[in-house]
Parts: sequence; C-alpha cells; structure tokens
Amino acid sequence: MSALPPQHAHALLGGRKGSAIHNSMTSYPDTEGDVAARKTLKRYQRAATGLLVGMGGLTVAGYAAPAAGWVKDGFWLEMLRAGARAGVVGGLADWFAVVALFRHPMGLPIPHTAILPAQKERLGRALGRFVSGQVFTEAEVARVLEQVDIPTFLANMLDDPATRETLTRSVLSSMPNILDRLEDGRASGAIGKIFPRLLGNSNLAPIVARALRSLVDDDRHQEVLSFLLEQIKDGLQAREGALRTMIEERVREQGGRLLGWAIGGSIATRVLTAASKELERVDPQNSSLREGFTAWVRSQIDRIETDPERGRDISVAIMGVLSHESVVSWWADIWQRFRRLVEADVEDPDGRIACLVQEGLTHITGQLREDAVMRQRILESVDKAILKALPFVRERMADFIARVVAGWDAVQIAEKLELRVGKDLQFVRFNGTLVGFGVGALLFALLRLLFGLNAQ
Repeated sequence: MSALPPQHAHALLGGRKGSAIHNSMTSYPDTEGDVAARKTLKRYQRAATGLLVGMGGLTVAGYAAPAAGWVKDGFWLEMLRAGARAGVVGGLADWFAVVALFRHPMGLPIPHTAILPAQKERLGRALGRFVSGQVFTEAEVARVLEQVDIPTFLANMLDDPATRETLTRSVLSSMPNILDRLEDGRASGAIGKIFPRLLGNSNLAPIVARALRSLVDDDRHQEVLSFLLEQIKDGLQAREGALRTMIEERVREQGGRLLGWAIGGSIATRVLTAASKELERVDPQNSSLREGFTAWVRSQIDRIETDPERGRDISVAIMGVLSHESVVSWWADIWQRFRRLVEADVEDPDGRIACLVQEGLTHITGQLREDAVMRQRILESVDKAILKALPFVRERMADFIARVVAGWDAVQIAEKLELRVGKDLQFVRFNGTLVGFGVGALLFALLRLLFGLNAQ
C-alpha cells in the first residue's frame, strides 16, 4: 500500500493528536504504481466481464437457435444450454462476491456488502493482532537479534567523525545545565554539606581501619614517618639556637650557675648532635624505629576494629572536622572554583573536557570491538531489555495499527486494497464462470443418465 498519511506518522511519534482516529476525506494522489495497477485491473475486469457476457450470449443462442429452426433440440444442445446457464449463474455470483468486498454492488445498500469499508476497524484490530502476535514473537525477535552485531554497529557509529563531533558538542553544551542541576539553584555552600551528610549516619571506623591497613600493607605509612622525620630535622635546624638556650637553662636550674657556665654549652651540643644522629639512623627501611612504628600502627588499627568506643571516637572526630564551618566553606570554595574552570573549558572546542570526551569515545570504541566480556554483556543486556519490553511493544503496536487503519478513508482504503488484490480476484470470476459451465453441463449429463428425459 502507499505510504502512511502525515497524520498517521504524527500519531506514531506520540503527537498531541496521536490518539485521535482520523476519518477525514483527504484525497491522496495515486503513485506510479497505483496508475499501473489500475490499468492492469481494468484490463482483467473487462476480460472477466467479457467472459460472463459471452456465456450469457451462449445461453441465449442455445434457446434461440432451435426456435429459429437453425438446429434441432437434442442431448448435446440441452447439455450446452445447461452448462451456459450454470456459467452465467457462477459468473454473476462471483462478480457479486468480489464487488461486495469493496463496495455495494450497483450502489444498492444490500446487507453484508462493502465488507472492507464497513469492517475496517475490525480489520485494523485483526491486522494489528496478527502483526504483533505472529511476526513480533520472542522466537522471531531473538532470531533477528542473533544476526545483529550490536557492539560492532555502535563502534562503527562512534568511529564516524560527525557522530563524535555531535556527541562532544552535546556533552559540552549540557555541562552548564548539569552544574545548575547539581547546585539546584541554592547557594554553593550547600554542595559543601553533601559529603558530611552522606556520612552522618555511618560508622566510619571500619572505613578508617581499611584505609590505614591498605596503607600499611603497601608500606605507605613509612612515607608518613619519613615526612614526619624530615619535619623534625628541619625543625631542629631552624630552632637550634632556641633549643640550645633552653638546654643550657635547664642545666643551670639543676646544677647551679657555675656548672651551667662550665658544661651547659657542651651538654646542649651533645644533646642536639645525638638527636640529629638518631634521626639520621632511622632513615633505612629496616631500622628498629620503623619496625616499631609499623607494629604500633597495626595495633592501633586492630584497636579501631575491635574497640567500639575507640571506633565511635574516631567517627565523631572525623565528622567534627567535616562539619566544621571552615571545612564547609572550603568545600563551597572548591565547588565555585571547579564550576568556573568547567564553564571556561567548555567554551573551548579543543579544551580539556572536549579532549576527555574524545579520548573516552576512542576507548569505548576499542572496547566495543575487542573486549569480549564487554561485547557479551552488551548483547545480553540488549536481548534482555528488548525481550522484556516486547509484550508492551506488541500491545502498543497492535493498538497503533488498529488506530491507523480505523483512521483511513473507507472509500480510499477499499480502492487501494482493490488495486493490490483486484487482479487476482478477477481470476475468481474467470474460474466461477468456467467452472459453473463445466459443472452445469456435467450435472445435466449425469441427471439425464440417471433419470432419463424427465431430468431438466
């Protein structure tokens, strides 16, 4: 049939009038195929009608010829008349049946005629049920999905420069809206409260313990110790004068002025030198101080995991820090800086975000082609989603087809269908006329053989 009218396409897309049943009398022009089909149909209609008229003429001739004395009545003439009469009846009956499918014969409103125009709504429902129930079955859809390489199709689509450019522009243009939605129109300080609120009702001790144990397992805690030792060394060097004065004063307080004057400076030098050497000695990874530090950290981790009170203290301390006004302000300041950075970057088509999007698309494309696990997951997800949605789609498809057919103009739908199947239906008329003639003649001969001259 010809393409769907615009209002039906609008219904498919869910337009405001999509649910309405259109019964307009809009005329749609014939296509080239319609014109050719109409010529062919007319030719076969004339042939079928000619055969019927010829059969009628044969019937008239079968009675007129003996009446005019041209031939004598006899078995064969009577058999011819019987066959011709049956051919006329069969041809007329089939003509009536064919015409009654599409319109009222001779314009008379005979009951149970013009079947297709009168039953178009039921036809639409039946067609919808057939397409949705017999074509879009789970087995058929699964068979089609097996033949479609969806990951490769997606990879080819992402390989297209135009597609990549469109996706990149879409991401960049959507960033301001995303930031607005994250902020939700309120002061940016609200963003700073998200993290503390997310953790507000949680016991942070297990999280802290796992984090610390991961640091110890990777020897990262030694980096912390090295940092502390460096800070102590720098502190000793920076405050060496003040420490020396403090040690000398402590010697004078304990031993008197004379002893302080005599050996105070020497003791201060020895103390500072010994402290510096001890700090230098603990640098190697196998030092006893580092081993003791590792043992102490592990014991504290065990205590955090096993001692509920210590765990609560840790959680309260962390939440106190995160909820502090200065930390909240710090979060808000980070958010504002981040937003300004993003807004400036999205203006640049070659900016960092654009590059990240392009790199991400390249990575995804490679995975779609080469990552067997990812490909299998995509195929399974698509199959599962489509098969799960199939009952809903079938129902909507059946309803859509029924509404579209119900919205077609009754006269035009009959004409369109007749153009497509009318040629074949003319052979029904041919067969009815010829079969009627043959059956009528054979029936006459059989009855005559059985019952003699009384058989008519």
